[in-house]
Amino acid sequence: MRSLDRLQPLALLVARVALGVVMVGHGYQNVLGHLHDHAHMLSSLGLPARLGYLSSLAELIGGLLVLAGFFTRAVAFAACAGLAVALWKMHWHNGLIGSADSPGIEFPLSLAALAFVLIFFGAGPIALDHGLRGGGSVSKK
Repeated sequence: MRSLDRLQPLALLVARVALGVVMVGHGYQNVLGHLHDHAHMLSSLGLPARLGYLSSLAELIGGLLVLAGFFTRAVAFAACAGLAVALWKMHWHNGLIGSADSPGIEFPLSLAALAFVLIFFGAGPIALDHGLRGGGSVSKK
């Protein structure tokens, strides 16, 4: 429907805000409260501990960039890759829903889907990418 096509910029804004808010919240929690715990947890999964520090900082800064709609495709790609690793290393064995102390794949899968959409559609016209670099528009039909 053509009338729904006109709402695509709003849909991309909603996707960006949803992903960005979660990234900022999670990154903020890690950077300011659980940075060493996060690094230790990644180390226990067989990943280098330094990735815990890097991923936490990238999540916080990347979330802010996604909210602003700046470098959206690059940040969404990095987020999607990080979420794929989290799904594989941490959540997959818990199933779809998991339990209270062992979360399943439903939440990180949803975030990865949002990031995937932003990789291919960009930030949309309600974003810094669009105004500054022309990289956020939805293709015209």
